[in-house]
Amino acid sequence: MKSIADIQNEIIQEFLLLDGDMEMIVFYIMELGQKLPAMNESDKTDENLVKGCQSKVWLTARLQNDSVYFEADSNTAITKGLVSLLVRIFNGQTPEAILNADLYFMNKIGMDRFIGTQRSNGFAAMIKQMKLYALAFKTKQEA
Repeated sequence: MKSIADIQNEIIQEFLLLDGDMEMIVFYIMELGQKLPAMNESDKTDENLVKGCQSKVWLTARLQNDSVYFEADSNTAITKGLVSLLVRIFNGQTPEAILNADLYFMNKIGMDRFIGTQRSNGFAAMIKQMKLYALAFKTKQEA
């Protein structure tokens, strides 16, 4: 199992290949979103919506063999691509690892250059929601 840092470094390398070309970066993010496994329509409920996102983002999580697995979807291509990066980083990690994760890839790939303030806030909300799921699973494990 790759560590959260290893996966972030992979993502940074992929974005370096795009050489700061905004159009290519946006296209690549949208492509990543298309590769996200389909989420069950039945999971696209208001209670699975991430609060604080301008677009609709649905997120669910399950604990399997002490690892957390996320499913996500969005009604916009860019946002779906962004959430797919987080799913890639956090899927299969322990609740502990997710809670202690230091996410640095956004700064390294210059994410603030291609997503506006609104999306930035939404991205932070997605991370927060994923960490809340991890916290809930950790609490349940300790009980």
